[in-house]
Formats: sequence, structure tokens, C-alpha cells
Amino acid sequence: MTLIDQVTQEVNEVMGMIDESQLDQAEKLIQKDRRIFVLGAGRSGLMAKGFAMRLMHIGYTVFVIGETITPSIQAGDVLLAVSGSGKTASILELAEKAAASGVTVIAVTSHVDSPLGKVGPAVIVVPGATKTGDGVKSIQLLSTLFDQSVHLTLDVLCLKLSRRDKVSNDAAAATHSNME
Repeated sequence: MTLIDQVTQEVNEVMGMIDESQLDQAEKLIQKDRRIFVLGAGRSGLMAKGFAMRLMHIGYTVFVIGETITPSIQAGDVLLAVSGSGKTASILELAEKAAASGVTVIAVTSHVDSPLGKVGPAVIVVPGATKTGDGVKSIQLLSTLFDQSVHLTLDVLCLKLSRRDKVSNDAAAATHSNME
């Protein structure tokens, strides 16, 4: 079996373990009349940024926590926070602060019972291997399997949102950067 086959098999295993009803719960919380904020550190942060970009393409007002042009988060907003372990201090602290301020938190983590998983009304469990060795075991380095699976999972969530909101591929393409 090639390395590509092994990696594909790992991703398929994790994706087969995702509970789609958790995506449905998150979908209900993400609405166009609410501002959406994303948060993550390292590669998890990059996955969150990719999700933010796609949300923008389908018509959402979305911000990345930590960017200089991000406004203050307020009660009624939604925060999607990503942490494989669900214990990353910087992510957990900000998610808890947001929840205490009336922000709806959606956690994306490898453990439903992690501290992050308990912060808000919705959690999306992506059981791919994390840098601490949690989740489905992997031949890949650190949290690669978690990150790959989060990327696909959040893309599926965007697809659900675009179908619900009746946003076509052409409409999404119209908002894609034209400065390339």
C-alpha cells in the first residue's frame, strides 16, 4: 500500500466517524443575520481561516479572531473554535470569555468531553489524531490527520449552509478574490 493510500484510508476512517447530526446542529446556529467569528491556533487556526474564507464566499459576515481588522465580539455573535485536544489554553480561555459574554460557541475538537467541548451548545467531534496522540492513530506527523479531517468537515458544513441558503457555485465564485 502506498503512502497516499494509507493517508486516504486514515482520512476516510475519521470522516466515517463524524456524526453528521453535529454538523446539522452547527448549521442551525450559523445564520446570515449573525456575525461569525473563528478561532484556532497553529494549523487548527489555518483550518478555521479556510472555513471563514468559504463562509465569506457564500455571503456570511465572518471574522478571524486575532486579525487586526477583527471587531469586538458581542452577545448574539457565533464563535467557532478549533482545538484538537480541546485544552489549548489560549483557545479555551477566549471561548469561555466569549460564552460568558453571550456569544454562541461551536467547538470543533477530537473529544466531546474536552473542556472546549463543554463551553457551548454545539460541538463537532473530529476524532483524528492530535499532537498529543489522541484520536484515531496515524502514520502522519502531529495533528495532520485532525487538521485534514477538520478541513473536510468544515467544507461539508459550508456545503450544507450553501444548499440551505440556496447559494450556487456561480454566486460563490462572484465573491472570490479578483486580485489574483
